[in-house]
Amino acid sequence: MHEEPRIDPPDPMKPDRGGFSFALALAAAAVLILVVGFYFSPGRQSPPDAAPPGSHFSFGPAERDYAAKVQLENMELSRAENFLHQEVTTLSGVLFNSGERALFGVEVTIEFYDELNQIALRESHPAWPASAPHLTAGERRPFDISFEHIPSSWNKQQPFVHVTGLEFAAANK
Repeated sequence: MHEEPRIDPPDPMKPDRGGFSFALALAAAAVLILVVGFYFSPGRQSPPDAAPPGSHFSFGPAERDYAAKVQLENMELSRAENFLHQEVTTLSGVLFNSGERALFGVEVTIEFYDELNQIALRESHPAWPASAPHLTAGERRPFDISFEHIPSSWNKQQPFVHVTGLEFAAANK
């Protein structure tokens, strides 16, 4: 008596757990790691309480008229190395609200020029975080704005800084 070999057909209810599902899971994990790494990369981080990218304060006729009453004083540049051994340039100064209205926010634009007197870098930043109190009439407030990269073509002169946005604080009633 000789027994014939028997081949059982695969059970259609049991999926094949071969290498394909493992490779798919591995690829999904790799994509997830890349996305998370890109999101948390140092070049994409914003300072805490910074205005969202692309958002700007108003600068209509009323704000333009009032901007002359917001004076920039004691401007100075400093350079330092951060913990990643990258050189950071910081612009420090004082905002003086010589007008009669309180300000919720002030946006300043900083322009660095090159040797040909052309703009090498132009950036706009809020002068203080949104969580800070209003700048009241007659008040002075220090501010610091940091730059991680200034083009090498910069002429090493003091940048031109001017007010390019204001938001008035709500009037107390």
